[in-house]
Amino acid sequence: MKKRFVLAGLFAAATATISSVGVMGQKRTLSLFIWSEYIDPTIVKAFEKKTGAKVNISLYESMEDMLAKLEQGGTKQYDVIVPSTYAIKTLIGKKLVQPLELAKMTNYKNLSKRFVNPNYDPGNKYTVAYQWGTTGIGYRKDKVKNFDQSWSLLFDPKKQQGPFVMLDDMRVMLGGALRYLGYPQNDINLDHLKEAGKIIQEAKTRALGFDGSPGGKNKLLGGQATAAVIYNGEAARGIRDNPNLGYFLPKEGTEIWVDSLMITSGAPNKDLATQFINYILDAKVGAQLSDFNQFGSPNEASKAFMSKADVKNPVIYPSDVDMAKLEFTADIGANLKLYDAVWTKLKAR
Repeated sequence: MKKRFVLAGLFAAATATISSVGVMGQKRTLSLFIWSEYIDPTIVKAFEKKTGAKVNISLYESMEDMLAKLEQGGTKQYDVIVPSTYAIKTLIGKKLVQPLELAKMTNYKNLSKRFVNPNYDPGNKYTVAYQWGTTGIGYRKDKVKNFDQSWSLLFDPKKQQGPFVMLDDMRVMLGGALRYLGYPQNDINLDHLKEAGKIIQEAKTRALGFDGSPGGKNKLLGGQATAAVIYNGEAARGIRDNPNLGYFLPKEGTEIWVDSLMITSGAPNKDLATQFINYILDAKVGAQLSDFNQFGSPNEASKAFMSKADVKNPVIYPSDVDMAKLEFTADIGANLKLYDAVWTKLKAR
């Protein structure tokens, strides 16, 4: 009888070890597929310490890149992804993601009401908000003078003031060109899209090319560029490093976005992915995340722990006047192929 209890105890201990460390003594591994420079490394280390797991991070710079990798078998390689709003319905429709287990996420209650039950994911069945922000134009205040806060800084050769970088993001750039032309950001009129494509194609001949937002920020800091299309978090971090940097939201309009945490349909470590998402939703962790990223926090409970200067920073939290310029980049379903055709053509030239 004693032997049976001893064996039972050993079995229980072994099971606990396997659950926290993994089969054959190897650590469990969480594979995070995320935008570059988008999570504080100390958050990752703290999660590893708390769970005894290992976090592997893979990077992408555009939604198109992320979707392509998932469709090519990435659902079995990655556990957690961080897509933008307009890609969510596509991810769900193509069964590249799976429902969340909100009952296991005790910190879900920390989300602000604005980000609970969003129209792109009723009931938060598949998503919880990670960060939110804007896309605008960063510039060198010591080089760019007496200008109109407009997309014309890039798209009008007469108003260009030095080398500039365009964002390597199809929906952002075509959306910006559409707004510059006076069309809706999510326009699906092919003639309008071709017109927007021509404007970007012409600007490409005068630009330093396309880059990710961190790359654009770094070119501003390094002095190679005088203007760059970047996300507001990159702008805020750049301004913190160099007060000669500025940031504006074009008067014609630009995008507001929300990035969310999702679990892939073939996630190798679903339980660990659930733990990770719940960890990010912790009030103090959420504050640390936004203090690092310099993006808006969707975590209501985090506000008490966030930098007071950040909360008052209009680059991170735009004024009501600036908010009125913003529009979400929407899921346009099958019409996305129109954007793909125009973007592929202009990038190939």
